[in-house]
Amino acid sequence: MTTTEATPESTAETAAEKTEAVDAAALPWADVQAEHFKMLRLAPLAIDRATGVRPLRFVQFGYAERHDKHHSLLRMVIQLPGQRVRREQNHLDIWVDHDKHRVHFGPGNSLEIEPVNRGIGRFLVAQGAAWAKKKWSHYRVDGVDLSNKDALNESTRLRRDHFLRIHGFDVAYADVQHLKGTVQPGKVGDVLESWNTEKVQFVEILEAAQMLQQADHNLAEQEVKLRKEEEKVTKFKREDSGLRFTITCLVAFTVFQAGLLIWIATHR
Repeated sequence: MTTTEATPESTAETAAEKTEAVDAAALPWADVQAEHFKMLRLAPLAIDRATGVRPLRFVQFGYAERHDKHHSLLRMVIQLPGQRVRREQNHLDIWVDHDKHRVHFGPGNSLEIEPVNRGIGRFLVAQGAAWAKKKWSHYRVDGVDLSNKDALNESTRLRRDHFLRIHGFDVAYADVQHLKGTVQPGKVGDVLESWNTEKVQFVEILEAAQMLQQADHNLAEQEVKLRKEEEKVTKFKREDSGLRFTITCLVAFTVFQAGLLIWIATHR
């Protein structure tokens, strides 16, 4: 559910938080883990001034679904090989309330992705939107208060707002400093289910196997080329050793001849 910041002076916000806590406690499937997995290819991108190097990378997309007469859930995670992230990172839930005809993107009020600026956030929202629109496109999407920490840096705020608006969400601000932002409620059918397929691509099992086979073939070719180069280097080393020995012998013979000529010249 949506999280909001409360202050001791704001009884309305405190009441809202209590209501949200009750709603969160009433939701089922708190311990559901991803059950289905697919591989994603993160395309290599140019170095970004803010986020640094963006090399070719492969990650795992996992998801699980649950349904009953009151709720439905799509839980999605992104797993990074050899790297652990915090629990709230790379995690997006799509909750559907069938009694109230509402859809909520959670679990918090911000989507934290690692690695950043690789297109994963748009991919997750697109997958959630496509799933929800199959049966509940007429449902309402809950509004949410945006995290203030994302608004402290202007470039971060603009990137976040662009991310939301490109998916069809309406972002509004209650202050001129653009600190208190909210995503306005809307219809599920208005949320766009597209992402940048040049940045994030599914990799099927056969395709992955073909990539491994091609990589193994390329490695074998490189090993053959390396052996040939090593043989050339060994041959050059032998020839170099032979030339050095010949030169040494010639120098020694020249010195001997010079010495002999000097001896002959001085003993006449």
